[in-house]
Amino acid sequence: MTEVISDEQKGWRGSREVWLEAARAAFLDSGLDAVKVQPLAARLGLSRTSFYWFFKDRAAILDALQDDWESTNTAALVAGCEAPAETISEAVLNLLAVFLDENRFMPRYDMAVRGWAHQSDAVAARVSAADDQRLAAIRRMFRRFGFEAGEADVRARTVYLVQIGYIALQTNEALADRLARIPAYVKTYAGQPATEAELMRFRARFT
Repeated sequence: MTEVISDEQKGWRGSREVWLEAARAAFLDSGLDAVKVQPLAARLGLSRTSFYWFFKDRAAILDALQDDWESTNTAALVAGCEAPAETISEAVLNLLAVFLDENRFMPRYDMAVRGWAHQSDAVAARVSAADDQRLAAIRRMFRRFGFEAGEADVRARTVYLVQIGYIALQTNEALADRLARIPAYVKTYAGQPATEAELMRFRARFT
């Protein structure tokens, strides 16, 4: 009978990325209490000692989760604001595309971290800083197209707070319905309608 040798027996301990991905999955599936060394080890089929090759302790992987959230969701939003665009309506479409693409911006991740912030002043401070960073990026987007500072701020808040509201309210809206509202949203946010060519390019991202 051939003995089955596990990855652990072969000396594989995973990697920092593997442990972090497991922590993210556990966090999103079951909440913060699921992000503990032994349950993560069981999820990966590794020993708990393997964890300590990559993280000092549980606090370290919790810090890494916060960094990961910022480097995914916040970074994606900032990149969307800075994407090339010839008009403000096209720029707004670039930003809305980020919120609609869960491979770039993960709504569940945002919601989970915001829930975590209710339990931790340190996490609440990081969420507040991330919100400030995101709003600043959206303001810069409007300023780039000639909006004065006060109006850019109000328009940025309008865009951002509506989109975060979708997440906070766990709005269950079919993609087709949301896409159908995009032209009106763009006109509201940008103060001018998107051209048909801009809308066609936008829709092509989701078909």
